[in-house]
Parts: sequence; structure tokens; C-alpha cells
Amino acid sequence: MSEKILIVDDEKEIADLIEVYLKNDGYTVYKFYNGLDALGCIETQKMDLAILDVMLPDIDGFRICQKIREQYFYPIIMLTAKVEDTDKIMGLTIGADDYITKPFNPLEVVARVKTQLRRYVRYNNAANTGGKDAPIAEHDVRGLIINKSTHKCTLYGKEITLTPIEFSVLWYLCENRGKVIPSEELFETVWGEKYLDNNNTVMAHIGRLREKLKEPAKKPKFIKTVWGVGYTIEK
Repeated sequence: MSEKILIVDDEKEIADLIEVYLKNDGYTVYKFYNGLDALGCIETQKMDLAILDVMLPDIDGFRICQKIREQYFYPIIMLTAKVEDTDKIMGLTIGADDYITKPFNPLEVVARVKTQLRRYVRYNNAANTGGKDAPIAEHDVRGLIINKSTHKCTLYGKEITLTPIEFSVLWYLCENRGKVIPSEELFETVWGEKYLDNNNTVMAHIGRLREKLKEPAKKPKFIKTVWGVGYTIEK
């Protein structure tokens, strides 16, 4: 069964081009030129990944991303003609997994899609096994419990829903508890790509994790920032 990919972009040429490349790789594509039609599809079809343009004629891609995250945790890749860091941070903060700036090589889009789907499949396979035939791997940090076997995270007994990327970031910090992890190391370990200067991806995901952990901005209890170095979870 081929994975289902949602494409939403009001630039017909771009949407059609991405569709051709993804179909050539065997994916099933659902393509829309506006946000409202895409939202209707999301309600009736279970997707495996979404590619969302930020600027749309009716509702923007950020809003569609938020609607998806209310129910689903499959990967979301944002497309934009803008290069401002604020837009990138906005998308990542509300739950996007990756960000591609126009113009782009369609082969890059396909490569990013494959990367995100591989990560998502690994995450779900681990979760669906329920830890069977696998050693228990769990960290308990003052009431924050994260279990790699079940891919569940709870805070004071209440389960917190994390995307695969958020889980991987939190797990790596817990696994290296007591150490300060540079942003470069965290990015290259979790995303599996070379870290570039001025990359705000890690910062955006840390911000979203803190929000889910109900961390106070000035005095976080769990994920602490070591300015100029990186992030740490203290022992």
C-alpha cells in the first residue's frame, strides 16, 4: 500500500510538479489549490504526510497545520516563498516537522518526504510493538517519565502527546541527562542532517516541548538553556 501524501499549494505549476515527482516514486497524492478543500479531505482521508504552502488564497498553511495537529501526528512539511526566520519558527512551533523555501529542486522535496516518512514509520513500529521483545528503556526525571519501548511520555501521571521529532529530542536530552548538548549535536542526531549556522529548528522544537511540559519561560524545570552552548536536563 502506497503512502498517502497531501499537497496544498495555490501555485498550480508547483503543486502539479511535486505531484508528478511523488507519483513517480509510487506515492498516492491528494492535491489541492486552496485550504478549505484540503481541510475537507483531511476530515475524510487518513494521510501519511502533508506538504503545505504557507500563503494560500483562503486560509494559510499555518492554520491547516494546527488543524491537522489537533488530531494527527503524521509529518508536515511547510513550503514558503519567504525566508524570514520568524515564519520558519512559527511553522515549527505549531507542529511542522520540516520547512522548504521556494524555489526548490523537486528532488529535494522527494528526499525530505522519504526522510520524514522513514522517521515516522520507525516511531510507529516501536510504539505498536508495545515494547515486546525489547528491553525496557525509561527515564524518570522528577515526575517526567519517557519510555522508548512504548514511545510514551507522561508528566505527573498524565500522558503528553509528542510528535516523533519532539519525542526524539526529549529522549536524547534525557539519555544524556546532566550533560549540556549543543544545538548542532542535537540537530544532527535527531534530524540526521548537517547543521547550518542560524538554524532555528532546534530552538523551535525546544519551545514547543516546553509548552507541552508547561514549563515557565524564565525558569524551566526540565529543559534548561545554557546560553551560547546548548540545552540540558539536569540530574
